[in-house]
Amino acid sequence: MHLTGHVKILFTLVLFSSISVFGFPDGGPVDACVKPRPNQPYHGEARSQPLNTSPYKILASSSQYGPGSQVTDYIAHLNNVMYILQNFQFYYNIITTQLVYFSVTIVGAPFKGFFVQARDTTSNKWIGSWTRTPNTNIHSECSAVTHADPHDKEQATFIWNSPADARGSVYFT
Repeated sequence: MHLTGHVKILFTLVLFSSISVFGFPDGGPVDACVKPRPNQPYHGEARSQPLNTSPYKILASSSQYGPGSQVTDYIAHLNNVMYILQNFQFYYNIITTQLVYFSVTIVGAPFKGFFVQARDTTSNKWIGSWTRTPNTNIHSECSAVTHADPHDKEQATFIWNSPADARGSVYFT
């Protein structure tokens, strides 16, 4: 190959390796609501990471809450990948009416964004609503909360409100 051929190849490689990838600076789009698993990209037959290999440690303060109560979700940092709540089930008891805090504690590197949805474990339908907290955006049409800025985060706190007629169980994904 001539020198000009090498220069063209080198230029092409440098050009494509310098392209930046940007996320959604003000939160996940409402389009994410219609995906069956919003925290996973469509890569054919993508499978979840086995829970026993997850680098995250999840601590729930309680699993009991009643109709119309609030659950506070707390996420601290570990990786930029925030599929942490995927497949985590949080059961509620319709008899209990106390306020219960659901906390997730994670340690490690800061993260930039998140998209968390509450779904009924039986029907997989969106359930409940979120209270707006600092630096969050709410997608009420699909019971989702997402980040509101592109800055590094060491933690994020969310308040989820169960429906007044809550029955069954919910999971956060």
